Amino acid sequence: MDKGPVAPIDKRLVAGAFSAAAARYDEAAQLQREVGDRLLERLELVRIDPRRILDVGAGTGRYSERLGRRYRRARVVSLDIAPGMLAVARSRTGWFARRSFLCADAECLPLADASVELLFSNLTLQWCTDLDRTFAEFRRVLRPGGLLMFSTLGPDTLKELRASWRAVDGGVHVNTFADMHDVGDAMVRARLAGTVLDMEYFTLTYPQVDGLMRDLKVLGAHNVNRGRSRGLTGPGRVRALRQAYERFRTPGGLLPATYEVVYGHAWAPEADARPQPRGPAGEVHVPFPAWRRPGTRG
Repeated sequence: MDKGPVAPIDKRLVAGAFSAAAARYDEAAQLQREVGDRLLERLELVRIDPRRILDVGAGTGRYSERLGRRYRRARVVSLDIAPGMLAVARSRTGWFARRSFLCADAECLPLADASVELLFSNLTLQWCTDLDRTFAEFRRVLRPGGLLMFSTLGPDTLKELRASWRAVDGGVHVNTFADMHDVGDAMVRARLAGTVLDMEYFTLTYPQVDGLMRDLKVLGAHNVNRGRSRGLTGPGRVRALRQAYERFRTPGGLLPATYEVVYGHAWAPEADARPQPRGPAGEVHVPFPAWRRPGTRG
């Protein structure tokens, strides 16, 4: 599928957009909650007892709080690039909670080497500009035998909106997202062990495209590419977008918004490990039930 023009993400725009959205973020974060809940459920399949957890892209702190409840002996570090998000998370945290807050970029973690046993990240990697650097940082801060658990968005995300804007003009209106195999390749290059990736689709529906655009704005998830149009989107373009999106209307009368969600987990190797062998056509996909800590017997 043609993904249209591509432009790099502007991290300052990401931080500003999510800070501005922080107060109302949870109102519209339906998909983020569903994916995060499923990601958290996957931790039930592994037997770990972490003492320090890093929540990368912690946002308003929903999953930092739940991780703290699940692993009561652990100190949870909530990290986010948006200071506004961390302010909301901090305001919801009781004085007795074992929580710390860091405003930082996932691609440059201000943590010591081998300092966390569990790194959890829900729908954050899509805002990173360099997957190799990001996964190298994740491996650096994980202790040997530590677990990485994450979700991110794949390239079919918002495919209807991308195609509709492409019918209107040639500008960059929708963020671009890495393919699952590119994510897996970066994990292998970072020499993470036991790499597992899988994917599923979610479809949200709206009576009109305006509802989708409002949700994206409330979530802070609108266009943060450097190549975006600097001017306002005028009424003529909005009308053209509405008309272009109509071709996706379902028999039930609703407009779909597709999200491709990629889940992944891997372990920091117990000792220095050689890169994983590649399968046919360079595939790194492993069926999700194949959970096992490297070096343990089934």
